Amino acid sequence: MKYRVVVFGVKDTSENMIEFIQGELCPVDLIITIAPKVLEKNQVSGFKGLSFFTEKYGIPVFEAESYFLTDDRTQAFMAENEFDLGIVMGWQRLIPKSVLDRFAQGIFGFHGNCGYLPFGRGRSPLNWSMILGDERFNLNLFRYDEKADSPNVFATEMFSINAQDDIRTAQYKNMICSKRLVRKLVRAYLSGEPLQIRTESKDFDSWYNKRTPADGKIDWHERTRNIYNLIRGVAAPFPGAFCEKQESGARVTIWAAQPFDDRIDFSGFAPGEVIDVFDGRAVVRTVDGSILINRCECADGKALARGDLLV
Repeated sequence: MKYRVVVFGVKDTSENMIEFIQGELCPVDLIITIAPKVLEKNQVSGFKGLSFFTEKYGIPVFEAESYFLTDDRTQAFMAENEFDLGIVMGWQRLIPKSVLDRFAQGIFGFHGNCGYLPFGRGRSPLNWSMILGDERFNLNLFRYDEKADSPNVFATEMFSINAQDDIRTAQYKNMICSKRLVRKLVRAYLSGEPLQIRTESKDFDSWYNKRTPADGKIDWHERTRNIYNLIRGVAAPFPGAFCEKQESGARVTIWAAQPFDDRIDFSGFAPGEVIDVFDGRAVVRTVDGSILINRCECADGKALARGDLLV
């Protein structure tokens, strides 16, 4: 069987993109996702099952038994069918050559950073951009090859990361730009003209490292801006930034915060100490000022209180 437009995805952002393509551009002929059992060995932040699209639109959904698409069932499915254009949204693994070679027009996905590919290759680029304090994000729609984030660029859109953004609002901007890029790609594909890919780049390789939940640990000896950027960069749907209450060792997960003040003299408090609490929101000392914790969860069930020391 031949599938013309295929979407790879495992997240709520994948759902959003499928709805967009199906509703505004062209029929989605196949969705490739992962079987629920794959989650036992792979952490997927924001995972969303996509099998409901079969009932909703009649779109067949293939559930791979490996996130790397290397299981025998997936390999057999690829060998037995024909494919035209692949679009990846919310799939954090490389696509193997055995799958890439089955798509006549190629498989296209997204990657961005503050600069231009191949700068900023690697994992969690939007999280890293926010954590590092970048103020813009250059989103590329590129054709996959066997390497990670190669500069095979079809088109690019740029958006700002402002001081009020957290990772979720940045994802909203990312999705708006992603839809614009996919619209260009699908229109070019439907026109029957060869897809134009730009492969030349004067930039240099650099890499974002893989992030794990443990990387969300807050160091209260850091500057306010670094703590704030970490909190907003790993907010929901990611695991969140965290610390512990020194006295009890209870974990505190901080979901939302904002820089509070860098002029009031808080030298009588230690970095990480709760200065005061207003309307359930704790003001915490930092090295160069303070942060207001707008929303958090305390594992011991006890809200943060004046004098608590966070470590």
